Amino acid sequence: MCRLAAYLGRSINLQRFLLEPAHSLIEQAWDPKETETARLNADGYGFGWYTAAGRSAVYTNPMPIWSDDNLPNLAHALHSRLWLAYVRSATPGQPVSQANTQPFADGTWLFIHNGRLENFTALLRPRLHRVLKPEIEAEIKGNTDSEYLFALLRQLRRHDHNDQPDVAIRRAFTDLAEWLDGHTALLNVIVSDGKRVYAARHAVGGSCPSLYYATDDAFYPGGCIIASERLTNSDAWHPVPEHHLMIFDPEQAPELIRL
Repeated sequence: MCRLAAYLGRSINLQRFLLEPAHSLIEQAWDPKETETARLNADGYGFGWYTAAGRSAVYTNPMPIWSDDNLPNLAHALHSRLWLAYVRSATPGQPVSQANTQPFADGTWLFIHNGRLENFTALLRPRLHRVLKPEIEAEIKGNTDSEYLFALLRQLRRHDHNDQPDVAIRRAFTDLAEWLDGHTALLNVIVSDGKRVYAARHAVGGSCPSLYYATDDAFYPGGCIIASERLTNSDAWHPVPEHHLMIFDPEQAPELIRL
């Protein structure tokens, strides 16, 4: 089971977000504590941020996070007020490759998904082929259920002419629940529009993967942090309620929405 994290607050370097916490994503890659299936998350990693011009940007690598000699230099040099990151445990049938490594971005949104869509290849992908517009499907580069989920979110945004990720997330989850035909979907996702972070802890026909947040952790003063497993030993961490979406805004208290 993949591990993910996000940060929103004052500008920090990637080192502080990704590498320095006591239970960082590097540690969660080789020693996760709350996964039910995978013992390692060694099938690639990536991180995303926003440029000064407000465009989403990503760095991905299909190798294990601990094997990337470029990461220490990047981690010291890159600064942002918003980060998303992910370490991967590949689902069978969805190969390890650059195209299949998250985060995914479209210039406006950043997206990461921890979970799986059961029977994706035989059941859901054909359905999505019928639903997705050709211009949306043409932008898909890999073959993961996660990237198709992101494609569905992007289509819902364009169809509804609505740039609010929470609206697209709720609609996508409703559609998937109708299409699953009794199969399971694990749907922890984090999406950002460059201003806010939207974190969902959800599942259909199964148990929700773990997801936590903290808004007053001394390691990230003034920031909001979300992660599959607590990054620090602080008591500031709380579980995201199951079947809920949380919206994190730097100027407001977190908003909780039932899914």
